[in-house]
Amino acid sequence: METLIKKQFCAIVGEDRFRDQPEDLISCSYDAFTVEAVPDLVLLPLTTAEISEILKLASKHRIPVTARGAGSSICGAPVPVKGGIVLAMTKMNRILETNTPDRYCIVQPGVINGDLQTELARSNFFYPPDPGSMAFSTIGGNLAQNAGGPRCLKYGVTADYVLGMEVVLANGDIIRFGSRNVKDVTGYRLSGLFCGSEGTLGVVTEITLKVMPQPAAYRTVLAVFNDLDDSAATVSDIIGAGILPAALELLDKVLINAVEDANNIGLPREAEGLLLIEVDGSEEQVEKELALIIEKTKKNNAVNIQEARTPEDRDNLWQARRSLYPSMARIKPTCIVEDATVPASKVPEMIRGVRSIVNKYELLCGISAHAGDGNMHPLIACDKRDHDEMERVEKAIEEIFELAMSFNGTLSGEHGIGIAKRKYLPMSVDESTLKFMHKLKQAIDPDGILNPGKAI
Repeated sequence: METLIKKQFCAIVGEDRFRDQPEDLISCSYDAFTVEAVPDLVLLPLTTAEISEILKLASKHRIPVTARGAGSSICGAPVPVKGGIVLAMTKMNRILETNTPDRYCIVQPGVINGDLQTELARSNFFYPPDPGSMAFSTIGGNLAQNAGGPRCLKYGVTADYVLGMEVVLANGDIIRFGSRNVKDVTGYRLSGLFCGSEGTLGVVTEITLKVMPQPAAYRTVLAVFNDLDDSAATVSDIIGAGILPAALELLDKVLINAVEDANNIGLPREAEGLLLIEVDGSEEQVEKELALIIEKTKKNNAVNIQEARTPEDRDNLWQARRSLYPSMARIKPTCIVEDATVPASKVPEMIRGVRSIVNKYELLCGISAHAGDGNMHPLIACDKRDHDEMERVEKAIEEIFELAMSFNGTLSGEHGIGIAKRKYLPMSVDESTLKFMHKLKQAIDPDGILNPGKAI
């Protein structure tokens, strides 16, 4: 990038928020995927007006722009594969308004999910989407990937809570859509277009979110199984009985031992599978649902059922679920996490199929699942420096996606496409639909400067 143009970008944000030193560029060159690409500049905007000026200048010179939150994506979405500018959104981190009587909040994209949860909890409210990275991932990044989490079984994913946005388009135009109202069908529902678009259509600068009152009661149980098929059958029985838990999470033996090695929290190492089940609602409702759930787990040969008796016990159980990725990442330098999704009734077959595939390619893989909605997470511990192993990983992943599609599944339930799954899109999206997506991209970003090389 020419020095004169760099100076123009510097003039927009000021020297204190302009970065072009190697260490600053490298820190924005990767996420948790295996691909790295170094940008030419990193800019840290504070306002929508600054972003508008940045994009006007970038559009004039056709410079790629990639918005970045905490960089916790695991599909390569915020990696600047074409160089150019990284817009680091972490300084736009204010909670602008919380209005619990009207059930909404307004935030900037750099707000950390967990910080928003803490703020809302002061008023006995919560924001349901809870990705495993919620302690450090940003709302803007969650929106870009349409993030989910354990609670999405009952409560839905990010797109279900976006009421409105402010967005800067590639040419610098600022648009606003949606409102603060839970019901609003005025014009096209553009939030559904931008949510999950991975920053390829615009830079989101303000988000209005729906929030909910905290349930009166929670009950959390851990069910231990000596047969993974029994745990999967329990999931089917719970959902089939008309119970919709707040969360219904499955861990296999590889993950149980990885978590226990890393955290020493007392998980049963000999178990083939665990189910972490949480119900919420009124006291009467949760007691009734809990009794039915325990009945189903016993029917399917659970060898031990532990109920969290205190908030500390509950947090301890959830620590096991939220530490899966770092626990597996301790085993080898690289951890590949996929999230192929299948209908919930196909979870047992999908688990058996994934196990067969990774065994065939001699890979160390743990399997977790948001089991109630069929969102599977094979976590493959590997080393990207080992070319033979990575070739086997690629072959295994392709077969896992093929298996998911054979069950009328999909490539991603919540992690997004990014770089990681782009080449597999034709498995899931037909040619006409892909052409339509390209037309939308071309209409909104004709020069292709917004996060190029991603999603489609």
